[in-house]
Amino acid sequence: MIKVCHMTSAHRQEDVRIFHKECCSLAQAGYEVYLVSPGETYDKNGVHIIGIQKGANRLDRILHASKRAYQAALALDADVYHFHDPELLPYGLKLKRKGKKVIFDSHECYTLQFRHKPYLPGWCSRILAWAYGYYEHYVVRRLDGLVVPSLIQGKNPLEGVCKRRAFVNNVPKLEAFYDRYDPAVPKYPRSICYTGSLTYARGITHLVKAAAKADCTLYLAGWFAPAEYQQQVQALPEFSHAVYLGPLSREQILDTLQHCQIGMATLLDVGQYSRACNLATKSYEYMSVGLPVIMTSSPYNETVCEKYRFGLCVAPDDIEGIASAIRRLLDDPDAARQMGENGRRAVKEEFNWSIEEKNLLKLYEDILND
Repeated sequence: MIKVCHMTSAHRQEDVRIFHKECCSLAQAGYEVYLVSPGETYDKNGVHIIGIQKGANRLDRILHASKRAYQAALALDADVYHFHDPELLPYGLKLKRKGKKVIFDSHECYTLQFRHKPYLPGWCSRILAWAYGYYEHYVVRRLDGLVVPSLIQGKNPLEGVCKRRAFVNNVPKLEAFYDRYDPAVPKYPRSICYTGSLTYARGITHLVKAAAKADCTLYLAGWFAPAEYQQQVQALPEFSHAVYLGPLSREQILDTLQHCQIGMATLLDVGQYSRACNLATKSYEYMSVGLPVIMTSSPYNETVCEKYRFGLCVAPDDIEGIASAIRRLLDDPDAARQMGENGRRAVKEEFNWSIEEKNLLKLYEDILND
């Protein structure tokens, strides 16, 4: 049996993309799968999870947790190594030099994202983005495979760098939300929701203000980042129209989505958010349970929305425009219901993991047959 080891120094052990989708799919396909990640050691769903000590802070994670992940992974003597964090690039190169098959899974376009890190001054972020891009190209061209979630503005930013690549969109499994949709669940009155990372760049400040203008209740689920941003948002007078649920389990997210009327994904035009040729992952989850989606107006979003008609696109920094879109859907439940049904059809036809996992498995087959 071919032994596969996934490595992460930053993500939680049961990360949806890494564990529930990629690792579980590989295990079901007959691979012997290990996942090295911060936390405990245990087995689940046919995956052997190997825990390492978590980094105490961002610097410790980059300097030390990444090395611990590498050492634990190397001890497994796997046939294929698949890593998920940019700080693991030098260790991916080390593994390749030891004769292993190595895949880099780039969850984001980091050269764009590094330019907008709130903890980095502008000049530093630009230098870091350039240096990272140079080093990323240097390493990836020496690896066996590359996984990216989407094109960026219609192009692959790593085009021609790695001879084998797979586009693996971060769409949901049908059994996670779609198959569990219950139209009989009562809705909270005049309710909208947002699930995921709660940051300024993801439009949370504008969304809170828009909810107040639309006279509705915004249900927020996730972690605020940085921590002080939570205090800033909750100090807004408009926050009286919001309910903060905290970080939720997948079961709790499903329950929240089923009780709300509209899913919100109005991420600001920052980094890759408006440039990626895929929807925000939360949008696919909203669609799976029949919610119409109000999302950022970007070329890709508008194209897909025009094809399936599952929601509305708005300028993410236009508070009145967001509020108007919310009022439009809340005041026309028939139109909202039709958009929700259209979204479920889109998930069933195009945006689900059973389609995307084929791209992942094909990449593994190609690498191993080389």
